[in-house]
Amino acid sequence: MARLFGTDGVRGVANTELTPLLAMQLGAAGAYVLTEQNAYRPTIMVGCDTRVSGDMLANALMAGICSVGANAVYVGVIPTPAIAYLTRQYKVDAGVVISASHNPVEFNGIKFFNGDGYKLSDELEDKIEAYIKNGNKDLPAPIGSGVGKIKYRRDAREEYINHSMKQIHTDLHGMKIVVDCAEGASHYTSVETLKELGAEVIAIHNNPDGTNINANCGSTHMQELCARVVMEKADLGLAFDGDADRLLAADENGKVVDGDQIMAIIGTHMKKKGELKNNTIVVTVMTNLGFLLMCKREGIKVDQTKVGDRYVLEHMREIDGSLGGEQSGHIIFLGENTTGDGLLSALHLLEVVKESGKPLSELAKIMEVLPQALCNATVPNHKKEKYLEYPEIKEAIDKLEAKYAGEGRVLIRPSGTEPLVRVMIEGKDQAVIDEDAKSLADLIESVVM
Repeated sequence: MARLFGTDGVRGVANTELTPLLAMQLGAAGAYVLTEQNAYRPTIMVGCDTRVSGDMLANALMAGICSVGANAVYVGVIPTPAIAYLTRQYKVDAGVVISASHNPVEFNGIKFFNGDGYKLSDELEDKIEAYIKNGNKDLPAPIGSGVGKIKYRRDAREEYINHSMKQIHTDLHGMKIVVDCAEGASHYTSVETLKELGAEVIAIHNNPDGTNINANCGSTHMQELCARVVMEKADLGLAFDGDADRLLAADENGKVVDGDQIMAIIGTHMKKKGELKNNTIVVTVMTNLGFLLMCKREGIKVDQTKVGDRYVLEHMREIDGSLGGEQSGHIIFLGENTTGDGLLSALHLLEVVKESGKPLSELAKIMEVLPQALCNATVPNHKKEKYLEYPEIKEAIDKLEAKYAGEGRVLIRPSGTEPLVRVMIEGKDQAVIDEDAKSLADLIESVVM
């Protein structure tokens, strides 16, 4: 049996890979492992994004939670970062989000947070997994009054909105903003927050029907947002993903502003205000070389980690950092929340735009985005970690690394959440790196079958 947990919880196609039975087992094992030291009946908060499979998996998960004697609080459709925040705010013992983030509707996932709002360590995930592999035979099975209960709470998202608004010190009156909600969990929270702060909001893809989440919209499909910003003569556009833990933007000319650029804009602003702890921004190895050059010029230290916001967060906690994130738009403000938070990222970006009086296009010029090519090779999930075991693939990678030595870089990595091997090449000529990245991805796809 392959490891259940990836870099962002347990993911799979709902009802075939991520089944109701597995959700129930995860609920039982997770509740027990996360609360076994408690001398009282524990409570676990559960929320989900807008996927049609969310209700099925949430009810199965909560059945598992109750089966070991814990209580569940179900807060319904809500962003992932809201669960991280509310777990601490309500002082419950753990939180669970049912979401597959930016993935298509057929996928879903289960992600745990401990009582402090942090994602679980590998050790805790392994402990949960060990119980499941043993059929949960060693878990308690209380009867009668020992069985847990489920409480339904629908006001939680308002507390998250109020918390988010308090993190910036300006209003948004006079700003016209197009918001792409990805037919996901931000369809209410992002729109209401921006309106409360005084912005004129044009919301698109904010009518989720359970099947349209991330469908040609949101942070993975920016074309419509970019065009709409220009058509509406808006100040900028904001794009969330399905569970609203990431944000990308579009400037007033309809040009995409990615996570690296957003961190550059906010990070330099924080430095000027003395709010950038240790004068350090934590990023991953996927961060554009232009970001590193910008930080060197601005006198900001950069620490790099493996790909995955969990690794960024771990390092931020180690150094007591205040800002970190990924090019994909996962940005963490550790003094305000314990995970990537699309709404907080949007608010801090808007705060810089408003306070500076500059358009986003001008602010984004603080860093030059160097040419980067990204290609995915679709491979069987159980083989994605073994691509280097194939001599022809290793030889091709070695040749590319030699070719780009000194004037670019080659980064190959298996996806932590999907059956993919990701190929990234950075260099001077976009056409050349596009061709090389595609050729290598095609080779990996044809060999790893």
